[in-house]
Amino acid sequence: MTPSASRLRTALCAAAGAALLIPALVAPAHARSTPPAPRTGFEISDGARWTTEAEERRFLAEVDAASPRVAVDTIGTTGQRRPVQLVRIGAPGAPTDPARTARGNSVLLICSQHGDEPSGREGCLSTVRDLAFADDARTRRFLRHTTVLVVPTANPDGRAADTRENADGVDINRDHLALKTPEARAIARTLRDWRPDTVYDLHEYGATAPYYVKDLLALWPRNLNTATAVHREARTLSESYVRPRVQDAGHSTGVYGIWTDPITGEPVKQVAGDGQERILRNTAGVKHSVGLLVETRVDALTDAEKADPAVNNRRRVGSQLTALEGMFAFSGERRARVETATDAARAAGYHDRGPVYLGGADNDPASDAEILAHPPCGYLLDAAQYADVRDELALHGVTVRRADGDRHLVPLRQSLRALVPLLLDERATYHLTAGQPTERC
Repeated sequence: MTPSASRLRTALCAAAGAALLIPALVAPAHARSTPPAPRTGFEISDGARWTTEAEERRFLAEVDAASPRVAVDTIGTTGQRRPVQLVRIGAPGAPTDPARTARGNSVLLICSQHGDEPSGREGCLSTVRDLAFADDARTRRFLRHTTVLVVPTANPDGRAADTRENADGVDINRDHLALKTPEARAIARTLRDWRPDTVYDLHEYGATAPYYVKDLLALWPRNLNTATAVHREARTLSESYVRPRVQDAGHSTGVYGIWTDPITGEPVKQVAGDGQERILRNTAGVKHSVGLLVETRVDALTDAEKADPAVNNRRRVGSQLTALEGMFAFSGERRARVETATDAARAAGYHDRGPVYLGGADNDPASDAEILAHPPCGYLLDAAQYADVRDELALHGVTVRRADGDRHLVPLRQSLRALVPLLLDERATYHLTAGQPTERC
């Protein structure tokens, strides 16, 4: 990182209320022996504008060429033919085969699923650069144990148009079950191939005074199919690392999705689909990753921010960077606990025991009608059904085998046990097709 980039990053975190709190992940510029590192368009403009698509491509290409621990891949193509890129960061080199990380830890950052929420993308881009060129011993040690995966722009068409949805008008953060969009398919493929231990999803939100006005909001997977230990680690990430880090920087934080009374602190209204399995943080939980959604406030907080959009932009990005510091601290300090939790959750499905929940959340108990107390052995799909959903099942990583005749069986006895009814049971809200429950597996 160049001295000017280092100063800007420090200023960004100062705008969030504090200087950098994890020097291990961003070594001071004077301690580096690397050549000057590239800068984003956001950094070049001192926050006056967001990094353009062309600038992002050049930036990532330069980082990829200059750092042996970085590799950049295209994992999908949008409706308007823009690439969805995945950055892999590891040491001494980013692995090309996900199987190499099967027993190691991996963290996946998903940035700018909503194209009109750019601050997380800027934080992700500068973090890629900082990890690529940091030469302090602690960062090198961190990267020896953890592969960092980053999708800097998960919705390139939406970012180009400054819209929440993709080019087809679809909110891709409501498509992580059906996988109808190329952007969600690219993310699903990454979840399947890399099996990240932590999935960190960066967003922004507009305040609703007086109920929903915190500087940063966070939320873990509320879906009831999330394994208990994975759920616990996700809450720990939010409550003990991300939110405290932002609070220490002088900002207010809260739980995303629920308006609260400003005086009593009591819930007033739920305003987000907390338990919906098609939302990435919940899909991540169902797929046994420690998921977290982070939302920073778009609205200007001070007169200076109101007078100068660049000041507001710097505060928004600085808040994201501060929250990311909490996430990286969690990944370093709790790596063994997280790996134990995610490994156990991935193995549990092969025992094929316990209920599957078609509804409810950790703050909203499922009704009897939403609980499969005694799930079937599996679901049978006829030839037409299988032809309709085979690609989606494959992208999710669901195991399928031939049954009698031209039918296929999707057994529950597999790692993604709870996902199977969510996709194939006609009672599930977002099922892909109505499979035939069977006890013959």
